[in-house]
Amino acid sequence: MGVRASKKALALFALPGCTVLGLFFILPISAVLIGAFSDSGNAFVRLIDDPVFWNGLKGTLILGTAAPLFSLIVGFCVALALARLAPRLKMAALIALSLPLTFSGLIVAYGFILLLGRSGFVTLLLAELGFDPAVVGGFIFSPFGLGLAYSYYLVPRVVLIVLPAISNFDRNQLIAARSLGASNGRAMVDVMLPQIAPSLVAAFCLTSSVAVGAYGTALALVGTQVNILPLVLYSKVSETGTDLPAASAASLVLIAICALIISLGEAVGRKSRST
Repeated sequence: MGVRASKKALALFALPGCTVLGLFFILPISAVLIGAFSDSGNAFVRLIDDPVFWNGLKGTLILGTAAPLFSLIVGFCVALALARLAPRLKMAALIALSLPLTFSGLIVAYGFILLLGRSGFVTLLLAELGFDPAVVGGFIFSPFGLGLAYSYYLVPRVVLIVLPAISNFDRNQLIAARSLGASNGRAMVDVMLPQIAPSLVAAFCLTSSVAVGAYGTALALVGTQVNILPLVLYSKVSETGTDLPAASAASLVLIAICALIISLGEAVGRKSRST
C-alpha cells in the first residue's frame, strides 16, 4: 500500500525547483522582455528593417539544421556500433565520448584552430603532401568549419539520446525481416527506424536548439565572418554600437526559435507515447 505525501510536503519538495526556475529562467526572461519594450517596441521595428538581422536569421536556421542533421547521422552510426559492444567496453566508450561535453565552446574552438588552422598540425602535415595551407587552413573559419566544430559536441548528445532506444530494440525483428527477403538496409529502414524515430527526432531537436543558441565557439572561431543570430546579438552589445533594446529583441527571437524546436520534439515524443 502506497503512502501519500501531504500537499505541504509536496510543496516543500517542489520549492527548490521552482526557486531555480524563477531565478534562472523567469526572472531573466522578464528582464529581457522589459528591455525589448523599453523604447515602446521600436527595437523590433529596427530589427525587421535591418538586413543583417535577416541574414543572421537565415544563417542560424541553415547552421541549426545542417550541423544537427550531420551529427544525427554520425551519432546514429556510432550508437549502432556501441550497442554491439560488451557492457564494460560500452561504458568506457561512453565515458570517452562524453568528454567533449565537459569542454567550453572556447576550448573547442581553439582546439580546432590548433588542429586545422592555417598553422595547425593537420594543415602542416597536408602541406607536406602538396596541399595549400591557406586553402586547407581557411576551411575551419568557414561556415562548414563552424558546423564541423559544432558537431564535435553535438554527436555525443545524439549518441546519449539514441543509444538506449537502439539497445532496447529487439534485433530479432531484423533477422525476421532478412529471412523474408529484405536486405540489411531495407530491414533497418522499414523495421528499426520507425520504432526509434521519436529518439531520433528528440536528438535532432535538442542538438538543433544547442546549435541555434551556441555563441562561444562561433565567436572564437569565426568572429563576425559568419552571420548568425548569436553574433548579431553580440554586435548589438559591443562597444562600437550598443543597442540594448535591439539586443533584447534579438534574444527573444532566439528564445522563441529554441522553444519552438524543443516543443516540436516534445510533441513528437508525446504522440509516439500515446500510439
